Amino acid sequence: MPYEIESKFVISVASSALFDLSESDQVFQEKGEDAYRKYQREHENEVFAMGVAFPLIKRLLSINTPQEQLVEVVLLSRNDPDTGLRVFKSIEYYGLSISRAVFVAGSNPFEYMGAFNASLFLSGNPKDVKEAVERGYPAGCIYPSKYVDDEEDTELRLAFDFDGIIADDSAESIFQGGALENFHSHERDMAGEPLPAGPLLRFFTEIANLQKKVIAKNQSDPTYKPRIRIAIATARNAPAHERVITTLRKLDIRVDEAFFLGGIEKKRVLSIFKPHIFFDDQVSHIEGVARIFPSVHVPFGVTNK
Repeated sequence: MPYEIESKFVISVASSALFDLSESDQVFQEKGEDAYRKYQREHENEVFAMGVAFPLIKRLLSINTPQEQLVEVVLLSRNDPDTGLRVFKSIEYYGLSISRAVFVAGSNPFEYMGAFNASLFLSGNPKDVKEAVERGYPAGCIYPSKYVDDEEDTELRLAFDFDGIIADDSAESIFQGGALENFHSHERDMAGEPLPAGPLLRFFTEIANLQKKVIAKNQSDPTYKPRIRIAIATARNAPAHERVITTLRKLDIRVDEAFFLGGIEKKRVLSIFKPHIFFDDQVSHIEGVARIFPSVHVPFGVTNK
């Protein structure tokens, strides 16, 4: 009987996002593929350290129960199966229920997202992510972080920028091209008009739907612990805030927290929200946050040209 992947919440992750591959990557860059292959075989029983996306993936998979498997995580790897064996051994060591994978031996792994119904591809390879986004795939590049996960914290918290992430960059283009007053005037006039879809809209919508299922499960079974909280952290402030709310209403999504910051550093509020992942299209917004919390750059739109 076929596995009904279309009914699952699916994200795809590269081994470079899930684990810290810095040491083995250095071997590949300095000594080439043959030395890399030998190195991985010699060290295949040594477990990789946790990577930036590990806290997110661990918490997403914890939503599953023996009775109901809502979440699927698929490994998409530039390795071949031989050099990728160490990744699977590390997955097994950490007890992650990841059993499906694609190994493409140097090709573009994100091309297989559709085959697995994946709403997001996370990678530590900036070139892969840039090409994926340019070709219309929802993808993000994890940023280096010194974040240390709190193993006793079972909640999953996700924070999203708005323009260039949930919505497209049409309003952002106006902001980048002129005075703040022009942007506010435009957004006031368009306040009742939802913004077009951004690169991670499907992922944002699906995580919100997953949140609804988790809430319903908590209500029917008090022993079921996982919780999801969603926040928006945007540089918009009044009067540009109303269009955000209009867009969320059209999507029928209620976020738990929203920060309309008007140029205040996002780190100031996110250090209180404590996200397990933060998505933004601007490197300047990510750099401060990434030092303390897992962060993802989505190289989309006018700010990345």
